[in-house]
Amino acid sequence: MENYLVILMFVGAAAALCFALIMAKRVLGFDEGTDKMKKISRSIRSGANAYLKRQYTIVAIFFAVMFLVLCTMAFFKMLTWFVPFAFVTGGFFSGLSGFVGMKIATNANNRTANACRTGLNKGLRVAFSAGSVMGFTVVGLGLLDISIWFTLLKYVFHCTPTEITSSMLTFGMGASSMALFARVGGGIFTKAADVGADLVGKVEAGIPEDDPRNPAVIADNVGDNVGDVAGMGADLYESYVGSIISASALGVAAFGGELKAMAVPMIMAAVGILCSIIGTFFVRTGEKTEQKTLLKALRRGTNLSAILIAIIAFPLIWFVLGKDQIGYYFAIISGLIAGVLIGFSTEYFTSDTYKPTQKLASKTETGSATVIIGGVGLGMLSTAIPIIIVGICVIVAYFVSGGGNVQGGLYGIALAAVGMLSTLGITLATDAYGPVADNAGGIAEMSGLEPQVRERTDALDSLGNTTAATGKGFAIGSAALTALALIASYIEKVKEVGADVAFKDFSVMDPVVLVGLFIGACLPFVFAALTMDAVGRAAQSIVIEVRRQFKNIKGLMTGEADPDYATCVDLCTKSSLREMILPTIVAVVTPVVVGLILGVKGVVGLLAGATVSGFLMAIFMSNSGGAWDNAKKYIEAGHHGGKGSDQHKAAVVGDTVGDPFKDTSGPSINILIKLLSMVSIVFAALVVNFSLIK
Repeated sequence: MENYLVILMFVGAAAALCFALIMAKRVLGFDEGTDKMKKISRSIRSGANAYLKRQYTIVAIFFAVMFLVLCTMAFFKMLTWFVPFAFVTGGFFSGLSGFVGMKIATNANNRTANACRTGLNKGLRVAFSAGSVMGFTVVGLGLLDISIWFTLLKYVFHCTPTEITSSMLTFGMGASSMALFARVGGGIFTKAADVGADLVGKVEAGIPEDDPRNPAVIADNVGDNVGDVAGMGADLYESYVGSIISASALGVAAFGGELKAMAVPMIMAAVGILCSIIGTFFVRTGEKTEQKTLLKALRRGTNLSAILIAIIAFPLIWFVLGKDQIGYYFAIISGLIAGVLIGFSTEYFTSDTYKPTQKLASKTETGSATVIIGGVGLGMLSTAIPIIIVGICVIVAYFVSGGGNVQGGLYGIALAAVGMLSTLGITLATDAYGPVADNAGGIAEMSGLEPQVRERTDALDSLGNTTAATGKGFAIGSAALTALALIASYIEKVKEVGADVAFKDFSVMDPVVLVGLFIGACLPFVFAALTMDAVGRAAQSIVIEVRRQFKNIKGLMTGEADPDYATCVDLCTKSSLREMILPTIVAVVTPVVVGLILGVKGVVGLLAGATVSGFLMAIFMSNSGGAWDNAKKYIEAGHHGGKGSDQHKAAVVGDTVGDPFKDTSGPSINILIKLLSMVSIVFAALVVNFSLIK
């Protein structure tokens, strides 16, 4: 069976990467538009490339240091020698996923704007095709990385299934580390530029969004690509591989080292790619710009993919695990359904077609303070439904899979996470197209295209805000399930390296576990504070620079002189690269320090506390930010005074608060809760042997 498994994994990876290549060629085949559109797009592309080059240089230093640390641990037999190299490959493929997505996005923005001159459907096809490149590159490289390591460990080094999963878990740490750098750094860049451009340009100067007179407008568009595309690609790459590997590890433990339990999540991933490819062909729309119409077009593809997975998963479980293990099928279905329901919940709280966001927009009638208060309250309330959904999913997956068998039940929870992410190819495509549409709107504005072009790009952009919020909710939900599976994997790992513990030993009445819980619950708050402060400091420098240019460059406001775009891009780059280091180091160092002081039990408490509070914090911040953004766009569509009104200015202030909520701190937290588990697993032997409290 393992021979067929390897073939199927490589086929799935090859199918995804070939489809991404076809979509990339399709995008590049569209007309780039006017010379001015080409020039603006080149400026955005140049800024994004320069930023990533400098970011990857800093990240390379971190990876070199960690590689030496892991090699030292391997020398003292606390790790196998596979671990340092798995760590590097995980980080490399995670970064490559984001880089490829960013490259196609910066080549698709002007093509999308130009396509919208012809019609809305053509614009959607260009933007969605660019998003598809990102989506299928992520799943293709993820499955390729897994396939290569499985083949090497199984057929070259002849490792047992337990040794295979133990080694493969560690490249998740590399992927998570790269993802955190990408999300935090890119998020700080994009939101510093966005906040600076909005506060000075739209609120103080009263000029439109993406006005070419605004010195921060190019930095804002660059930020969309390095944060919302490159950062998101690296983020969801690590979510994808993390869910597959953790499920494989728990399956091996639950089935006494049998390879068939490892096969299920890997086959699910390969089949999910094929189903996602089929789903992309059903995404099309007419010329209506209503968000419900556009959302229906995207849902058609994602829902079809999910239905196909639900059908195929049944014979997969029946023939691979056996008909007496069919309960695992219902665990997979519970994950699929939970993902869809979390998406609906997120859409309800963030889309301006529903009452919560419309009511939030109405709060601008009394100023910016009330819209900020309303957005915070909306985000807090929106956590209730996802936590109930995930709770039900965990209970269902556990009891249909194992019943009284703890390891079997935990394997079921891990398979639920795999089910949730099985259609990531198309789900990510619907998410990644949003920044492309956003950039297209900016290019349309700066190029002076016809008003109906901006109307079409705004319709695509507004939908992109909803799909992005839905995608973040989806990623956060899967992160919670994956984190639970990784906690179980950590307990298995410490037992493997010599700790005398069992699952029943981690009672919350144990003071060590309780202290770990408190520290873990606090960590997402500290992490969010660090990233929010970082955005605030970076945004201040942009606000000062934009004000300086408006004051000192004669003829700028009348259009007779050009702004200095490069200075704002450079400021954002320097600020984001400097500010991303501390939050990432905190995430990597904390579980090691807690483990060396409180021991294994303290680490489990830390991971549990961070998972629960991090899930809630991430949902709250993502939904608040999405609602503020769409409340602003709802007003810009002509409600509550429309563009330029006092209500619009109040909504812009709310949106600037929401920007780091939804695009920096919120999405970074779901990486944090998985990185903590990955680091704990890698340093398990160090903690078991040298902790102060045993």
